[in-house]
Amino acid sequence: MSALEPRISETSAAPSPPPGGILGPAYRALSVGIISVIFLMAFEATAVGTAMPVAARELDGIGLYAFGFSAYFTTSLFGMVLSGQWADRQGPLRPLTVGIGAFAAGLVCSGTAGVMGMFVLGRALQGLGGGLVIVALYVVVSRAYEERLRPAIMAAFAAAWVVPSIVGPLAAGTVTEYLGWRWVFLGIPVLVVVPLLVALPAIRRTASGPVDTGGAAPAAFDRRRIRLALGISVGAGLLQYAAQDLRWVSLLPGAVGAALLVPAVLGLLPRGTYRARRGLPSVVLLRGLAGGAYIGSESFVPLMLVTQRGLSPTLAGFSLALGGVTWALGSWVQSQGRTAPYRERLMAAGMVMVALAILAAPAVLIESVPVWTLALAWAVGSLGMGLVVGSASVLLMRLSAPEEAGANSAALQISDALANVVLLAAGGAAFAALGGGAVGAGHVIGTEGGASHPAAFLVVFLMMTCVALVGAWVATRLQEERPGAESA
Repeated sequence: MSALEPRISETSAAPSPPPGGILGPAYRALSVGIISVIFLMAFEATAVGTAMPVAARELDGIGLYAFGFSAYFTTSLFGMVLSGQWADRQGPLRPLTVGIGAFAAGLVCSGTAGVMGMFVLGRALQGLGGGLVIVALYVVVSRAYEERLRPAIMAAFAAAWVVPSIVGPLAAGTVTEYLGWRWVFLGIPVLVVVPLLVALPAIRRTASGPVDTGGAAPAAFDRRRIRLALGISVGAGLLQYAAQDLRWVSLLPGAVGAALLVPAVLGLLPRGTYRARRGLPSVVLLRGLAGGAYIGSESFVPLMLVTQRGLSPTLAGFSLALGGVTWALGSWVQSQGRTAPYRERLMAAGMVMVALAILAAPAVLIESVPVWTLALAWAVGSLGMGLVVGSASVLLMRLSAPEEAGANSAALQISDALANVVLLAAGGAAFAALGGGAVGAGHVIGTEGGASHPAAFLVVFLMMTCVALVGAWVATRLQEERPGAESA
């Protein structure tokens, strides 16, 4: 699950807040539209992993298999920063529509590809569109919804992942088997049009245009941030490549990737993020630690069940399905008004739950431990993620000035995506070094010789447990030093 989601000033709030919840008359069209967009993107994210092996084999592109995933991930980092800049200066409507268009065009490009290179290009275009869309949607939430409703809409975003996480792999497998893998990609662009048509009029009415700056002209695009965004994308891609190819020659692209990545990260995330400075920086850092630890371990769960316990890929995937339900439950709990005063405590508890789930997962390496215990442990960890991710989004909106909503939303998403890249690269390198096999962009490619060494899995899960425990400590530092913490 992935996969992987601002304070409103009086000048940007409606004079008299409309009654009702997120599905009340004032918000219904907007809510249905943007939740449907999230639903379809979630379905694509969960379905593509099922179709990808068949696509790579038919296109004679097994050697480029991992880049079918990493291309999406790296270009999305650039799209996030661009969308934040664009939305802060001109409103979220344009980056959202351009992002949906790029996402759909990428799906068509991949679905009609005759060679693997064109398929990877389509995935890169999808990633650019996905990065534009997710940040623009956060800005829509920050502008169009009252503060009391934002926890509920973020919970709805999480709930939109539940059905895709359960039925996505099964539906994609059925389509791939009976119609062909191309229809997994070609069917989604048509479906995206309807929610877009529903949501756009409401977005234009409630969240279009630049933030009211009291008559001052909106700031121009920050070219430095755009250059840093390009650096973070290229650097992340090079690091992923180096982690997949454990040879001395890979040290060079790895070093270049780090040289590009470090200054870009320092320039794009709020100051003090990696010192866990109180307030907004710690919120951004926590989002990355939570997502990185969770995805960095979840990526290895199906392979562990297949190679160590003999489950079929379908059953191994379904072992994670309950997690989609409990994630949505955690997001719903944090959205309730009576839990708001305890938000920071809930987030700390959520990170402890994530750490315990990751620590418990490799117990199934012991033959006498029933496989279903992993499903229960992962359900607990996913419940914790629901508490953390939804709350982090709400806190970010509370701590961000209106004119910084896009940049800070982009920082939150960058922290999440970048932690996934770095921790997957580190976990994948450790896994491969211990004889586990090759790992690419969060999707594991099994070894040629059958079962992987159990120690390779154990080390990965222990690494991610430590990251989650650091996240639990960071969750104690979310109380702000000052509203609207500085952004770099």
